[in-house]
Amino acid sequence: MFRTLAALTTALLTATATTAFAQDSVADFYRGKTIRLVIGYGAGGGYDVYGKFFARYLGDHIPGKPTVIAQNMPGAGSRSAANWLYKVAPKDGTVLAVLGQATPADQALGQPGIQFDVRHFNWIGNMVAVNNIMITWHESGVRTIDEARKKPLAIGASGASSPSVLYPTVANNLLGTQFKIVSGYPGGGDIMIAMERREVDGRGSDSWASLKSNNPDWIREKKVNILFQVGPRREADLPEPPLLTELAQNEEQKQILEVISGDAAVGRPILTTPDVPAERVRALRKAFDDTMRDPAFQEAAKKANLYFNPIGGEELQQIVLRIVSPSPQVIARVKDAIVPKNLQTLPGAKKSGGAQD
Repeated sequence: MFRTLAALTTALLTATATTAFAQDSVADFYRGKTIRLVIGYGAGGGYDVYGKFFARYLGDHIPGKPTVIAQNMPGAGSRSAANWLYKVAPKDGTVLAVLGQATPADQALGQPGIQFDVRHFNWIGNMVAVNNIMITWHESGVRTIDEARKKPLAIGASGASSPSVLYPTVANNLLGTQFKIVSGYPGGGDIMIAMERREVDGRGSDSWASLKSNNPDWIREKKVNILFQVGPRREADLPEPPLLTELAQNEEQKQILEVISGDAAVGRPILTTPDVPAERVRALRKAFDDTMRDPAFQEAAKKANLYFNPIGGEELQQIVLRIVSPSPQVIARVKDAIVPKNLQTLPGAKKSGGAQD
């Protein structure tokens, strides 16, 4: 027994010494250096605001306390920055990036212009995990997906490739609902007004955070029904409506819906290049977590009216892997599932792209 205890003590001391050495090595590497946080979008948008705010606090939590500067690298919906990060940027942990939430799904669907593999990036964390939701008006007569299978509903949406078109389309194609999608509304607020006027029966996509902020009375007075939520897990204060992935009827459907739900799960991600030494990746992930817990950071975010709901790097890495791992057969089914088959456009509406709802 004495020998066993001695061996255990030796192992613990060795592990502690190894951890301390790794921490010292990371601190020595970063001390006096500058980390670039490359934002794949132009100035002023949501990714830019969140990325630059985060950069102000991150350096204090990285061993060696390097300086962190944010730089914009817009182009192709952050695809230009992703390609640069993969092919050109130093592979030593001195470059981080904020890329679009659709980056893994774009790779899975074979979108053009991709010169990277998201499986080889090191994902550090998601700053904002906010579930999207699909809602119906209380006078629609439909409160659940089961009821939506039995009754046609008019669902308001914005651009033809927006989430407000995507989610009801997928529900129609995979889950047997009968949504008539009415696209062309300029924005989410216009759809909300249309629901109140009874021009449409529901809205194809909103975020749970936005609904709570903009229409708290609707929640309190039960004026809207939430058919499902889209994200990696149910919102803590929205425990009953199912996740879109939970509506899958078999394993193939679950994989399809995981790809489609990927954008919401990836959120506002922070990542770094391939081939960064493991101890630096661990340090960066810990620094991300520590920044999110920093009282000064939280207080400043509250004053700036910025909402943070983070997912750690290891969990985010697994989410990304699930998005890009389905077989070619499943990806073909995804492509079929997202093709609208019951879509009409408001008269006079301008054609629009995939802006967030």
